[in-house]
Amino acid sequence: MEHSSSIRAHAVSLMRQGVPNRLVAEQFGVPRGTVGWWRSEDRRAHGETYEQRTDCPRCTGREFDQVAYAYLLGLYLGDGHITSKPRQHHLSITCNATQPGLIGAAEEAMHLVMPRSSVKSRPRTGCVEVKSYTRHWVCMFPQHAPGKKHERHIALEPWQQAIVDAHSWEFVRGLIHSDGCRITNWTTRLVGGVRKRYEYPRYLFTNVSDDIRGLCTGTLDRLGVEWTHCTRHGNPYNISVARKASVALMDLRVGPKY
Repeated sequence: MEHSSSIRAHAVSLMRQGVPNRLVAEQFGVPRGTVGWWRSEDRRAHGETYEQRTDCPRCTGREFDQVAYAYLLGLYLGDGHITSKPRQHHLSITCNATQPGLIGAAEEAMHLVMPRSSVKSRPRTGCVEVKSYTRHWVCMFPQHAPGKKHERHIALEPWQQAIVDAHSWEFVRGLIHSDGCRITNWTTRLVGGVRKRYEYPRYLFTNVSDDIRGLCTGTLDRLGVEWTHCTRHGNPYNISVARKASVALMDLRVGPKY
């Protein structure tokens, strides 16, 4: 549909004054796509580069939900990654498809930390990928870099460590919900000359990165949770929490994935 040059000029003038495209489209009865194209052409004519508005806490200095961030940081260090390419920017957390509670918690944490960024869940074979789209996730997770996390040094920035110190249980909960689990172990004991089966609950955190395991155990130490290395095939990739009092603490503040 053709629109007069006067309508177009008036519409562009309003947009340059800060009137949202949606309202301009409604005022003139023009499709929003057309209004957006007019605005894009006007920027090009004036040599302007469009920068999408952001609510990135690191770039804007705004307050943000630090409890949600501590949990999301744990998820990211465990089963998360960031894709940052010229036309593709998103944070991705991989969740077990049979655990809708975890999927919902990941979505909620992303929304709370960066409300303006869209969040979507994408089913994949055996899992669900929760994705949030904005280039500014690299600001919130400076651990992002080329290569796998276990092949490079991982350390928290001072501002991240301050959040983890203030919300340690949320950080541990994120780590366990990503790369951990609560299981029931069993062993046998001789009782009165009879060998009996004995079951006990335990939490495991498994990660190949020495640095990420160190962040986990360091936080557990500060929380008073006793842990041990559970070495398998010579690899100390598993952190075990099996002491009754420590498991009770973990049950109270972390709980199993669901």
